[in-house]
Amino acid sequence: MNYKDQAKDMLNNWKKGNYAFGMGVLSKVGDFAKKAGKSTMLVVTGWETEEWTEPLVENIKSFLRDKDIDILDVIRGARANAPREDVYRIANQIGKKRPDSIIALGGGSTIDAVKAASVLSTLDSNDVESYFGSGLVTKELNTESKKLSPVIAVQTAASSGAHLTKYSNITDPLTGQKKLIIDEAVIPPLAVFDYKTTIGAPYAIRADGALDGIAHCLEVVCGATEKPFFNKVMDIAEVGISLIVENLPRAIDNPHDEDAIEGLGLGTDLGGYAIMVGGTNYGHLFSFSLVNKLTHGRACAIANPYVIVFFAPAIEKQLKLVGRIFNKTGYINEDVEKYSGKELSIIVAKGIIKLLERIKFPTTFGEVGVADEDKKRILTAAKNPQLWSKLEQAPVSLITKDSSGKVDKIRTEDNIDGYMGALIDAIISGDFDKIKNIP
Repeated sequence: MNYKDQAKDMLNNWKKGNYAFGMGVLSKVGDFAKKAGKSTMLVVTGWETEEWTEPLVENIKSFLRDKDIDILDVIRGARANAPREDVYRIANQIGKKRPDSIIALGGGSTIDAVKAASVLSTLDSNDVESYFGSGLVTKELNTESKKLSPVIAVQTAASSGAHLTKYSNITDPLTGQKKLIIDEAVIPPLAVFDYKTTIGAPYAIRADGALDGIAHCLEVVCGATEKPFFNKVMDIAEVGISLIVENLPRAIDNPHDEDAIEGLGLGTDLGGYAIMVGGTNYGHLFSFSLVNKLTHGRACAIANPYVIVFFAPAIEKQLKLVGRIFNKTGYINEDVEKYSGKELSIIVAKGIIKLLERIKFPTTFGEVGVADEDKKRILTAAKNPQLWSKLEQAPVSLITKDSSGKVDKIRTEDNIDGYMGALIDAIISGDFDKIKNIP
């Protein structure tokens, strides 16, 4: 069975008919809206400002009319990185219309914003800050005996997996810091991704999105050391990373190559599956503090070759898996089976960097203007317990606990400054020698 067929089986077995994906499946939006109720509201990325949305919205309206669905309104989605002001605006508009379902049409930012907006409108809340962290939405829904209006996520970018997952990333534009809602309640119960909608997408959207998909698979599999789901995510990562590495250069060279487009859609969807099995770690954590400099996918893609060198003592099996993929696709010449430890990790890291160079992508933070003030912001965020899930999901821990099991805050912060600080210096400079591994 080839990787595409394996990916389709994995996704179908996971989503059990509640996810329509592939080439030419957009009409399923009507079927899903009918399942959710009699009325809906469309929240659209770039609505009335970007021409590409107009034919897509008209098609969706036609599918909804065919199913006798009442379209209560069409409103603008979120800007890049889902600023909290957009969340509040969307929540207010949802609250006024009270639709049976909400169709979020766009990339990860709009889908994440609609997830959060649905929470605020259902719970009559005007403060998204209350829900950052894990499980807080479900707790409040249970307390108030309420249920979220179903979000039908219609993805238009092969990237974040927002249409499939329990995460909602929201940004405070004043501080430039992104925070995260992690909750099963915000998983869109119905989702559609017609991979054809990504044909002809601009370079930045395609490259950043695909590399975000690699980051999901890579970070989750690295964090799976000694976890019960290790074998499962090794399988997901093998298929997902292979599909993206094989197809991204082809899709960059020819944005209308449907075979490559399908491969990227399937690969990034498996990235979404991966982050529902395990969790991401440093690449994502760093990206949350760099929204003023980089897109999310770009920040993760640049960081992760260096991060895996820091993780090297704990991820040898994962490094050999990834190394085999990059050897097979021509980015690594060495036989990775003959190497181990930090030497192996640098070989694999250089292979990933060769892929970035192949698609003319930056390979260090320094190239894109990340400097000492950004490093300080990353380290400050890493010390915030709201984001410690990213530290806990790493295969090596910077969190130190005392004999009673309580976090030793001073020693943990010292670890963050010392080890993570040196790692960020390496990513800025491109110098692997700056990385200090934990003994």
